[in-house]
Formats: sequence, C-alpha cells, structure tokens
Amino acid sequence: MAQLLGDIEWGVPILAPAADAGWEAEIKRRGGRLSEVDRRVVANPWLREACLRVTTFRPTHLSQRLANIGMLVTSQENACRYCYGANRAYMKILGYSESFISQIERDAHVAELDDKERAFIAFCRNLARSRPRPARADRDALIAQGFAPLEVAEAAFLIALGCFYNRVSTLIACPPEQAFERLANGWVGRLIGLAAPVVRALTPKPKSTPGAGITASAGASTGPFGAVVASLNGVPGADMLTNALDGALASTVLPHPVKALMFAVVGRTLGCARCEDGARQLLAADGIDASEVDSTLATLDSARLSAQHNRLLSWVRDTVHYQTATIQNETRALASEIGQAAVLEAIGVAALANATVRLAMLQE
Repeated sequence: MAQLLGDIEWGVPILAPAADAGWEAEIKRRGGRLSEVDRRVVANPWLREACLRVTTFRPTHLSQRLANIGMLVTSQENACRYCYGANRAYMKILGYSESFISQIERDAHVAELDDKERAFIAFCRNLARSRPRPARADRDALIAQGFAPLEVAEAAFLIALGCFYNRVSTLIACPPEQAFERLANGWVGRLIGLAAPVVRALTPKPKSTPGAGITASAGASTGPFGAVVASLNGVPGADMLTNALDGALASTVLPHPVKALMFAVVGRTLGCARCEDGARQLLAADGIDASEVDSTLATLDSARLSAQHNRLLSWVRDTVHYQTATIQNETRALASEIGQAAVLEAIGVAALANATVRLAMLQE
C-alpha cells in the first residue's frame, strides 16, 4: 500500500520563495491562487506557466468526483506530502467524509463505489506508480468498463498532470499549505463540507458519450512527442503539454542535449520505446548518433557533457521511482553543485519527462 500522509518524510525547502508582482497578478486574473509552489518556480517562465495550467485545470469529460479521487490517489502514490495534504484538505472542503477518504487511501473496499469507479482508482494507482509499467491494454480495459475514450484520455491527462506537479513539489520540498489544511480540518471546513453536497448536486455534470471518438485538436506539435500530444485530442487544456514541451526544449538554462538525454533516460527506465525514440530524434538533430546515445544510456555518462550535467542523468533516473527523503537529499546536493536556476530547470524537465512518458506508455 502507498504511504499515508503522516508517514511521508519531508525535508526543508530546497528553493526559496520569490516575489513577482506581475506574475502574481496574472495568477489571480486567471482564477488561480498563489501557492507555495508558485512562489518557488516563478523564476522559470515555462515551468511557472505549466504549474499554473495544472492548478487551474478543470475536467470536462470526467466527473469532478472521479477527478478529485484520482488526484488524491496520484499524490499518495507519488508520496508528495505537499499535494497529498492539499488534495486531502480539498476533498474535506468538498464534503467528503474522513471515513470515505481514509478508505480510498488504504485502497480498501468502499461500499459507496461501484465496479466502474473501483476500476478507475486502480487505473490511477497503476499509472501513477508505473511499477509494473502500464500499457495500452490498461486504457482499453477502462473503456471496456464503460468509460468513453474521451473520459479515459482526460483521466490519463489528469494523472500525468498530477505526476508532473507532484514531482515539482517533491523535488523542491515545497512546504505544505498548512493554513488550508487547518481550515479544512477545523469547524469552518466542516461547515463548508456540509453544504458542499448540495452545491455538487446542483452543478451540471459533464456529458460524455460512450464510444465517442477523439476529434478536437489538443494543440499542434511537430516535435518527436507529437503523437503523445495527439493522444489527448479532444481534452480541453491539453495544449498545456505542447506548450510545456516547447518551452522546456527551447529554454537555454540547460543545454538542449542534456534535456533530450533526460527524456531518453526516463523513457528507458520505464521501458517506453516511443519516448526513447522521440528523445533520440532530438539528439540526432544535435549531432549525436545512435551509438553515442546507446553508450550514454548504458553508463549514464557522456564525454560531451560536463561532470555537472552528467550528474543530471543518474539523478533523473532516480526521479522515476523514489523514496521521498532520499530524492530530496539528492536534489539538495545537486542544487549546491549546479545552482538554483539550473536545478529549477532540471526539476521541471524531470517532472515533464515523467508525465510525458506515462502518457506515451498507454499507446504501446
């Protein structure tokens, strides 16, 4: 069973908060709420935009109930104290009982759930954990349970978003939103929770027709990960993945070959040929041939990279499956070696690679 909230070891923050009045106003304008994560990623334009898109994403095809459960399960599987605590508190505010939440956390039989919802939770856990790695058969099995293809696409995207944000939060050891957690667990939170079921009952539910095809564009991408983006066609907000990939690869904080190799390492670690091949295309454009990529993936060392950049290859492998305290200690040591700007970019690339590969595995 995945760790419970109180069992997760959590270190002191690796990155200090920073203020940016213009960006804070933009967060508010777009319906977001300034978070501890926002304060710590503000120095990196593509990453702060991606984080904002995650926190303002609202499901269209998937019910909000399943989305809430999915995000709780994903943050638990990724042992992210920050996101797990926030998602748990949010569910309390929405009126979910402590008993219901606890049963979900413990992966116990919940009488309130039907077989379809239990299958959804298992899908979330398996994709977030990816040990063993999921495959297209997992996606097809969920459709066989009665979910529409668009619902499954949105579910996969939601979990990928969670895996992305969980890693950003974990790798910077973001301090929990203690005030929000206290509110949710106090009398004010209980009062709000009592009214929440009435509000949910009056809120129109998303409509999704079983068997409906995925037709709308998720955002054009001509890069080697375009097929992964295309798997999200019809999911509103999925252009966030295209924008994040384009922004991460265009950024000059880390050399392009380093970032491509980081994607290749995550693809190789999770056994995803599609993403490893995509990373190889990026590396070929940088003049790195297949034999050199083979050697680098086998040894996690490249003669063309500096010692500091080679260090990123073993570190990003460790972000795929990790013990929270251990990966935070590794990231803290990395920050002292390469500096705050570089480690922030590396955290974003690692999180994005983990999210992208998890989506790609469902196509294989």
